[in-house]
Amino acid sequence: MNCIITIEMGTNAVRIFAFKIDGTLIGSSKGHYPTFHDEQDYSEQDPEQMFITMLFVLKNLLIEKIHPQKYRVDSICFSASMHSLLAVDKKGIPIGNAITWADNRGKKEATDLKNSALGREIYSLTGTPIHPMSPLVKIAWIRNNLPDRFKKTWKFLSIKSYIIQQLTGEYIIDQSIASATGLFNIHDLQWEQKSLDYAGINSDRLPALCEVFFSDLKLRREYLNTLKLDIGTRIIVGSSDGCMATLGAGIWDGNKATITVEDSGALRVVSDKPIHDEKQRLFNYVLTSQHIISGGPTNNGGLIFDWFNSQFGDSKTGFNMDLAAEGLIEEATEVPAGSNGAIFLPYLLGERAPIWDANARGVYFGLNIRHERKHLVRATIEGILYGIYNIGQSMEAHRTIDSLSLNGSFATIPFCAQMISDIFNKPVGIISERNSVGKGAFLLSAINMGIYKNIDEAAKSVTLPVDYKPNKQNHKTYNQYFRVFERLSVKLADEFQAISALQQENGS
Repeated sequence: MNCIITIEMGTNAVRIFAFKIDGTLIGSSKGHYPTFHDEQDYSEQDPEQMFITMLFVLKNLLIEKIHPQKYRVDSICFSASMHSLLAVDKKGIPIGNAITWADNRGKKEATDLKNSALGREIYSLTGTPIHPMSPLVKIAWIRNNLPDRFKKTWKFLSIKSYIIQQLTGEYIIDQSIASATGLFNIHDLQWEQKSLDYAGINSDRLPALCEVFFSDLKLRREYLNTLKLDIGTRIIVGSSDGCMATLGAGIWDGNKATITVEDSGALRVVSDKPIHDEKQRLFNYVLTSQHIISGGPTNNGGLIFDWFNSQFGDSKTGFNMDLAAEGLIEEATEVPAGSNGAIFLPYLLGERAPIWDANARGVYFGLNIRHERKHLVRATIEGILYGIYNIGQSMEAHRTIDSLSLNGSFATIPFCAQMISDIFNKPVGIISERNSVGKGAFLLSAINMGIYKNIDEAAKSVTLPVDYKPNKQNHKTYNQYFRVFERLSVKLADEFQAISALQQENGS
């Protein structure tokens, strides 16, 4: 019996799934790794710790679920979060930590570039909004602030490129991850010279480009032995987590969108060409040359609720954070839509779409003496989802959206899923596989094996029942409070900048 394994290098965890060839889930496993915020605006991870965690989780899944049942691993397909950057020397040894999508240290570089004619041209050519998240800006920051590291760097990698290099010895990057760097031309599918010139590098300092189906890779012998895998096991380079989540959510019809909320979040649609947004609010990333994933990301997803839980959750639950979170959500159900006028701007990590303000900060607004913790709980959840709705409003300036597909552990909590349906005033479906990134990677592998003829056929294999229908009265209430949320997010821009500068000055 053959099986397919998918490996997702997520923001704070690696998630590994094993599927039968017919798509039935055999088993899954997850391992966590930390993110370090040693200075304001810094978000870093230890690449070696990430690799070791991935290897440990993969080996355990093979030992516990795959080898005892005599499955042969036909292929291993990778996905990863976007916008990471890791500098390595000629021996492939990391120079410092990996810089994640949430890192905002390049604010000055991003602001200067975005406000220039070159920045507008780069956005149009690459589809990546000009923001500190992008590796383009991160490289420029390293060049300006860490010149020794910049000179010592042999190649700038994504974390997925590093993981694959460790396993196979090859320096490659798929077009999907590349299209989220700000360095890749999504029209001619090559590194963009204007971006390279701005960053101060040439294409030799980046990995070789390949398509998402590329599988001409072999595991190093030591990992074949350690993992007890066959030499014929194919390593499929795969795609970004966002593109995989969209494929796995089966939203290939024109008027559907998918919403993912894990630690961060995004709203995405599929098209055969990029969406050009004059305000530079939306991204355009490549899955294949015929499939462009367009949408907007938010920094502030489930991580924000985790923060609230850790700071204000019920201490009686001890270290059982999941139980504490369940208790908070139960409290939130006691409060009506709109949280009795309490509004939360969830920008603890700055914000990407649609305001693209790395200085944005969190705000509780409208509090009065009658508000209790339960109101703050519900306002926190509403604020996270208002952020997603704000992206949806930007998208609907270009595309009609009739229905939504949800994935991600936070989005698929029933209370949150109903709230999304009510806020958007649209029906919501949730596929049976709650992790659509893993499902998307399975479908990509199945196409590679010839089970499906192409991506369109694979996407249509995903069934999407309608699980939630909007409450019209709740939508009316949410819409009234959302308009305040939307105005505050813009009106406070100057104050965001001022408080960010003070925090930077005082090291807080």
